[in-house]
Amino acid sequence: MIRKTSAASSTPQVEKKAVASHPGLPWVILAWVGAFLMLSWLGYVIALRAGVVQAAQESSETRSRLSEIIPPDAGNSAPLPDLTFALPVQAVARNTSLHTIIPDRPRTSAEKYTVEAGDSVFSIAQAYKLKPETVLWANYDLLNDNPNMLSIGQELKIPATDGVLYTVKEGDTVESVARQFKAQPEDIISWPGNHIDIADPKLVPGKEIMIPGGQREMRSWVVPTIWRANAGANKTINAACDTSGASAYGTGYFMWPTDNHSISGNTFWSGHLGIDIAAATGAPVYAADSGVVVYAGPIGGGYGLMVMIDHGNGFHTLYAHNSQILTRCGANVSKGQVIAYAGSTGNSTGPHLHFEIRYMGAFVNPLDYLQ
Repeated sequence: MIRKTSAASSTPQVEKKAVASHPGLPWVILAWVGAFLMLSWLGYVIALRAGVVQAAQESSETRSRLSEIIPPDAGNSAPLPDLTFALPVQAVARNTSLHTIIPDRPRTSAEKYTVEAGDSVFSIAQAYKLKPETVLWANYDLLNDNPNMLSIGQELKIPATDGVLYTVKEGDTVESVARQFKAQPEDIISWPGNHIDIADPKLVPGKEIMIPGGQREMRSWVVPTIWRANAGANKTINAACDTSGASAYGTGYFMWPTDNHSISGNTFWSGHLGIDIAAATGAPVYAADSGVVVYAGPIGGGYGLMVMIDHGNGFHTLYAHNSQILTRCGANVSKGQVIAYAGSTGNSTGPHLHFEIRYMGAFVNPLDYLQ
């Protein structure tokens, strides 16, 4: 018996068998791709490692060759080549400083200074490296050329250099001012603080200028010399008290009038015709030599309480700024006798003894006579 089979039914059966015969084909392809990638990565890693090893070997060989040429301590001892320049170099050597250094430039104009306790014209001038006359001349309106007029709190003008500080008057010229103060016209013109036009050196009335090296006569402010009766010498003024019974005479040799032998402030100079001896208030003041007291009491000129002794041999001694006087006018005193207590009366910036020695009315430096 023959079985008939239709064409429509046979075709699907064949396709089903073909598909069913290869069920894992996609997975095989993926496996091959993964294996390829794995082999490629492994090859890259092997090549990279080989390159690193080779580079390390080359570096080791290089260090070995260099060690044969360069000694082991070359980093500490190997000399460097000298630095040379094709062209000469001009330079100024300067040490490095971490701090700002303010240059000490000289002053060209006057500055103000307020007087303090213990000051003197001489000590102030020393502090500014000036002559005391320069300070005195610049402050005539306050001191009138008298250093004993110095007082605490005064505001002084301190010139920038030695000479005269001058206020120009109507009609003044550089030449006339230079003649007046015995200075050189060129010095006045060239002083930077004067601001004078070199091409047309005219002075402006009312303007204050510096006259470097200038000088002028100083007004004398001193206590007149007082002589004992019948002294046989020219008298500055007559005796201030009756000394007719005086009989004490000096030896001509002078002892220090205080226990302290040091100068405090003014020493002997043209504007201060005596010395200021350091002495505390109440310290004893001794007669420097025997003689007769010709003045004992307060007096003007900034001296305060003062004692003057005529030694009968042409010499006089003067003791000023005392706090108390222990003798009287007309009394005989012996060398070393306590005649007063030191102080700061009159014009004084602190306790001290102002001491003078005069010979025949002329002022002499006490430091040349004290023993």
